[in-house]
Amino acid sequence: MSFLRSLLFSTPLIALVTIVMGTLSLLASLIDRTGRTQHRVARVWGRMLLGASSIRVRAEGIEKLDRNATYVFVANHSSFMDIPALLARLPFQFRFFAKKGLYRIPFLGSHLNRAGHIPVDRSSPRASLKSMSEGARIVAQRNTSVLLFPEGGRCPEGLREFKEGAAYIAIKAGVPVVPMALVGMRRLLPMGSIHLRSGQAVLRIGDPIPTAGMALSARTALTERLYREVERLLAGGTPEPGQ
Repeated sequence: MSFLRSLLFSTPLIALVTIVMGTLSLLASLIDRTGRTQHRVARVWGRMLLGASSIRVRAEGIEKLDRNATYVFVANHSSFMDIPALLARLPFQFRFFAKKGLYRIPFLGSHLNRAGHIPVDRSSPRASLKSMSEGARIVAQRNTSVLLFPEGGRCPEGLREFKEGAAYIAIKAGVPVVPMALVGMRRLLPMGSIHLRSGQAVLRIGDPIPTAGMALSARTALTERLYREVERLLAGGTPEPGQ
């Protein structure tokens, strides 16, 4: 029954909601070029997708964040439902880093561009560094938070090694970086599956890690710390001593 519900109800409804809300987002972009209205539409889209999927996501640790501050958010990535969950439960204006190839897809590429999301060119180390520098500039100059999946893509099990992009952006922009963990989403929609299960997931938010005054040479150590923090949050553990 769960698979039939997913196939006959949840999936078609998700497709319909995505088309309708995507169209509204594009129309909103004709009026608001800042991306803020599009982000509000995306938050509603995220909540609607969770509702259509009968997925309940509880956020823990929101009180650790200053609603007026700018952050670099990092999270694990295991499911296509991660993005709707983060949009629905993270009460901040933020932009994603998206693979450059996605910007070539009709409709999706237009939405990403008009909403102010940031393309990442991974064709070479130099191109990737340029993308990260542009991201740091946007964070610093526009006072806009960004969200990255430092694993570089969805992971079918466990937690992959983190790339240094998030640490680089946070240090260069001089803003705190926030480790987060989505717990339980992989079980509800595993990588490579079309069987969308109903159930509960948790977004655990860790303590912001300040980067003001930190040298770029510290990005490797910061990346390792972020990995440990996300791993701890996934396991439901306590912060490292002295943090």
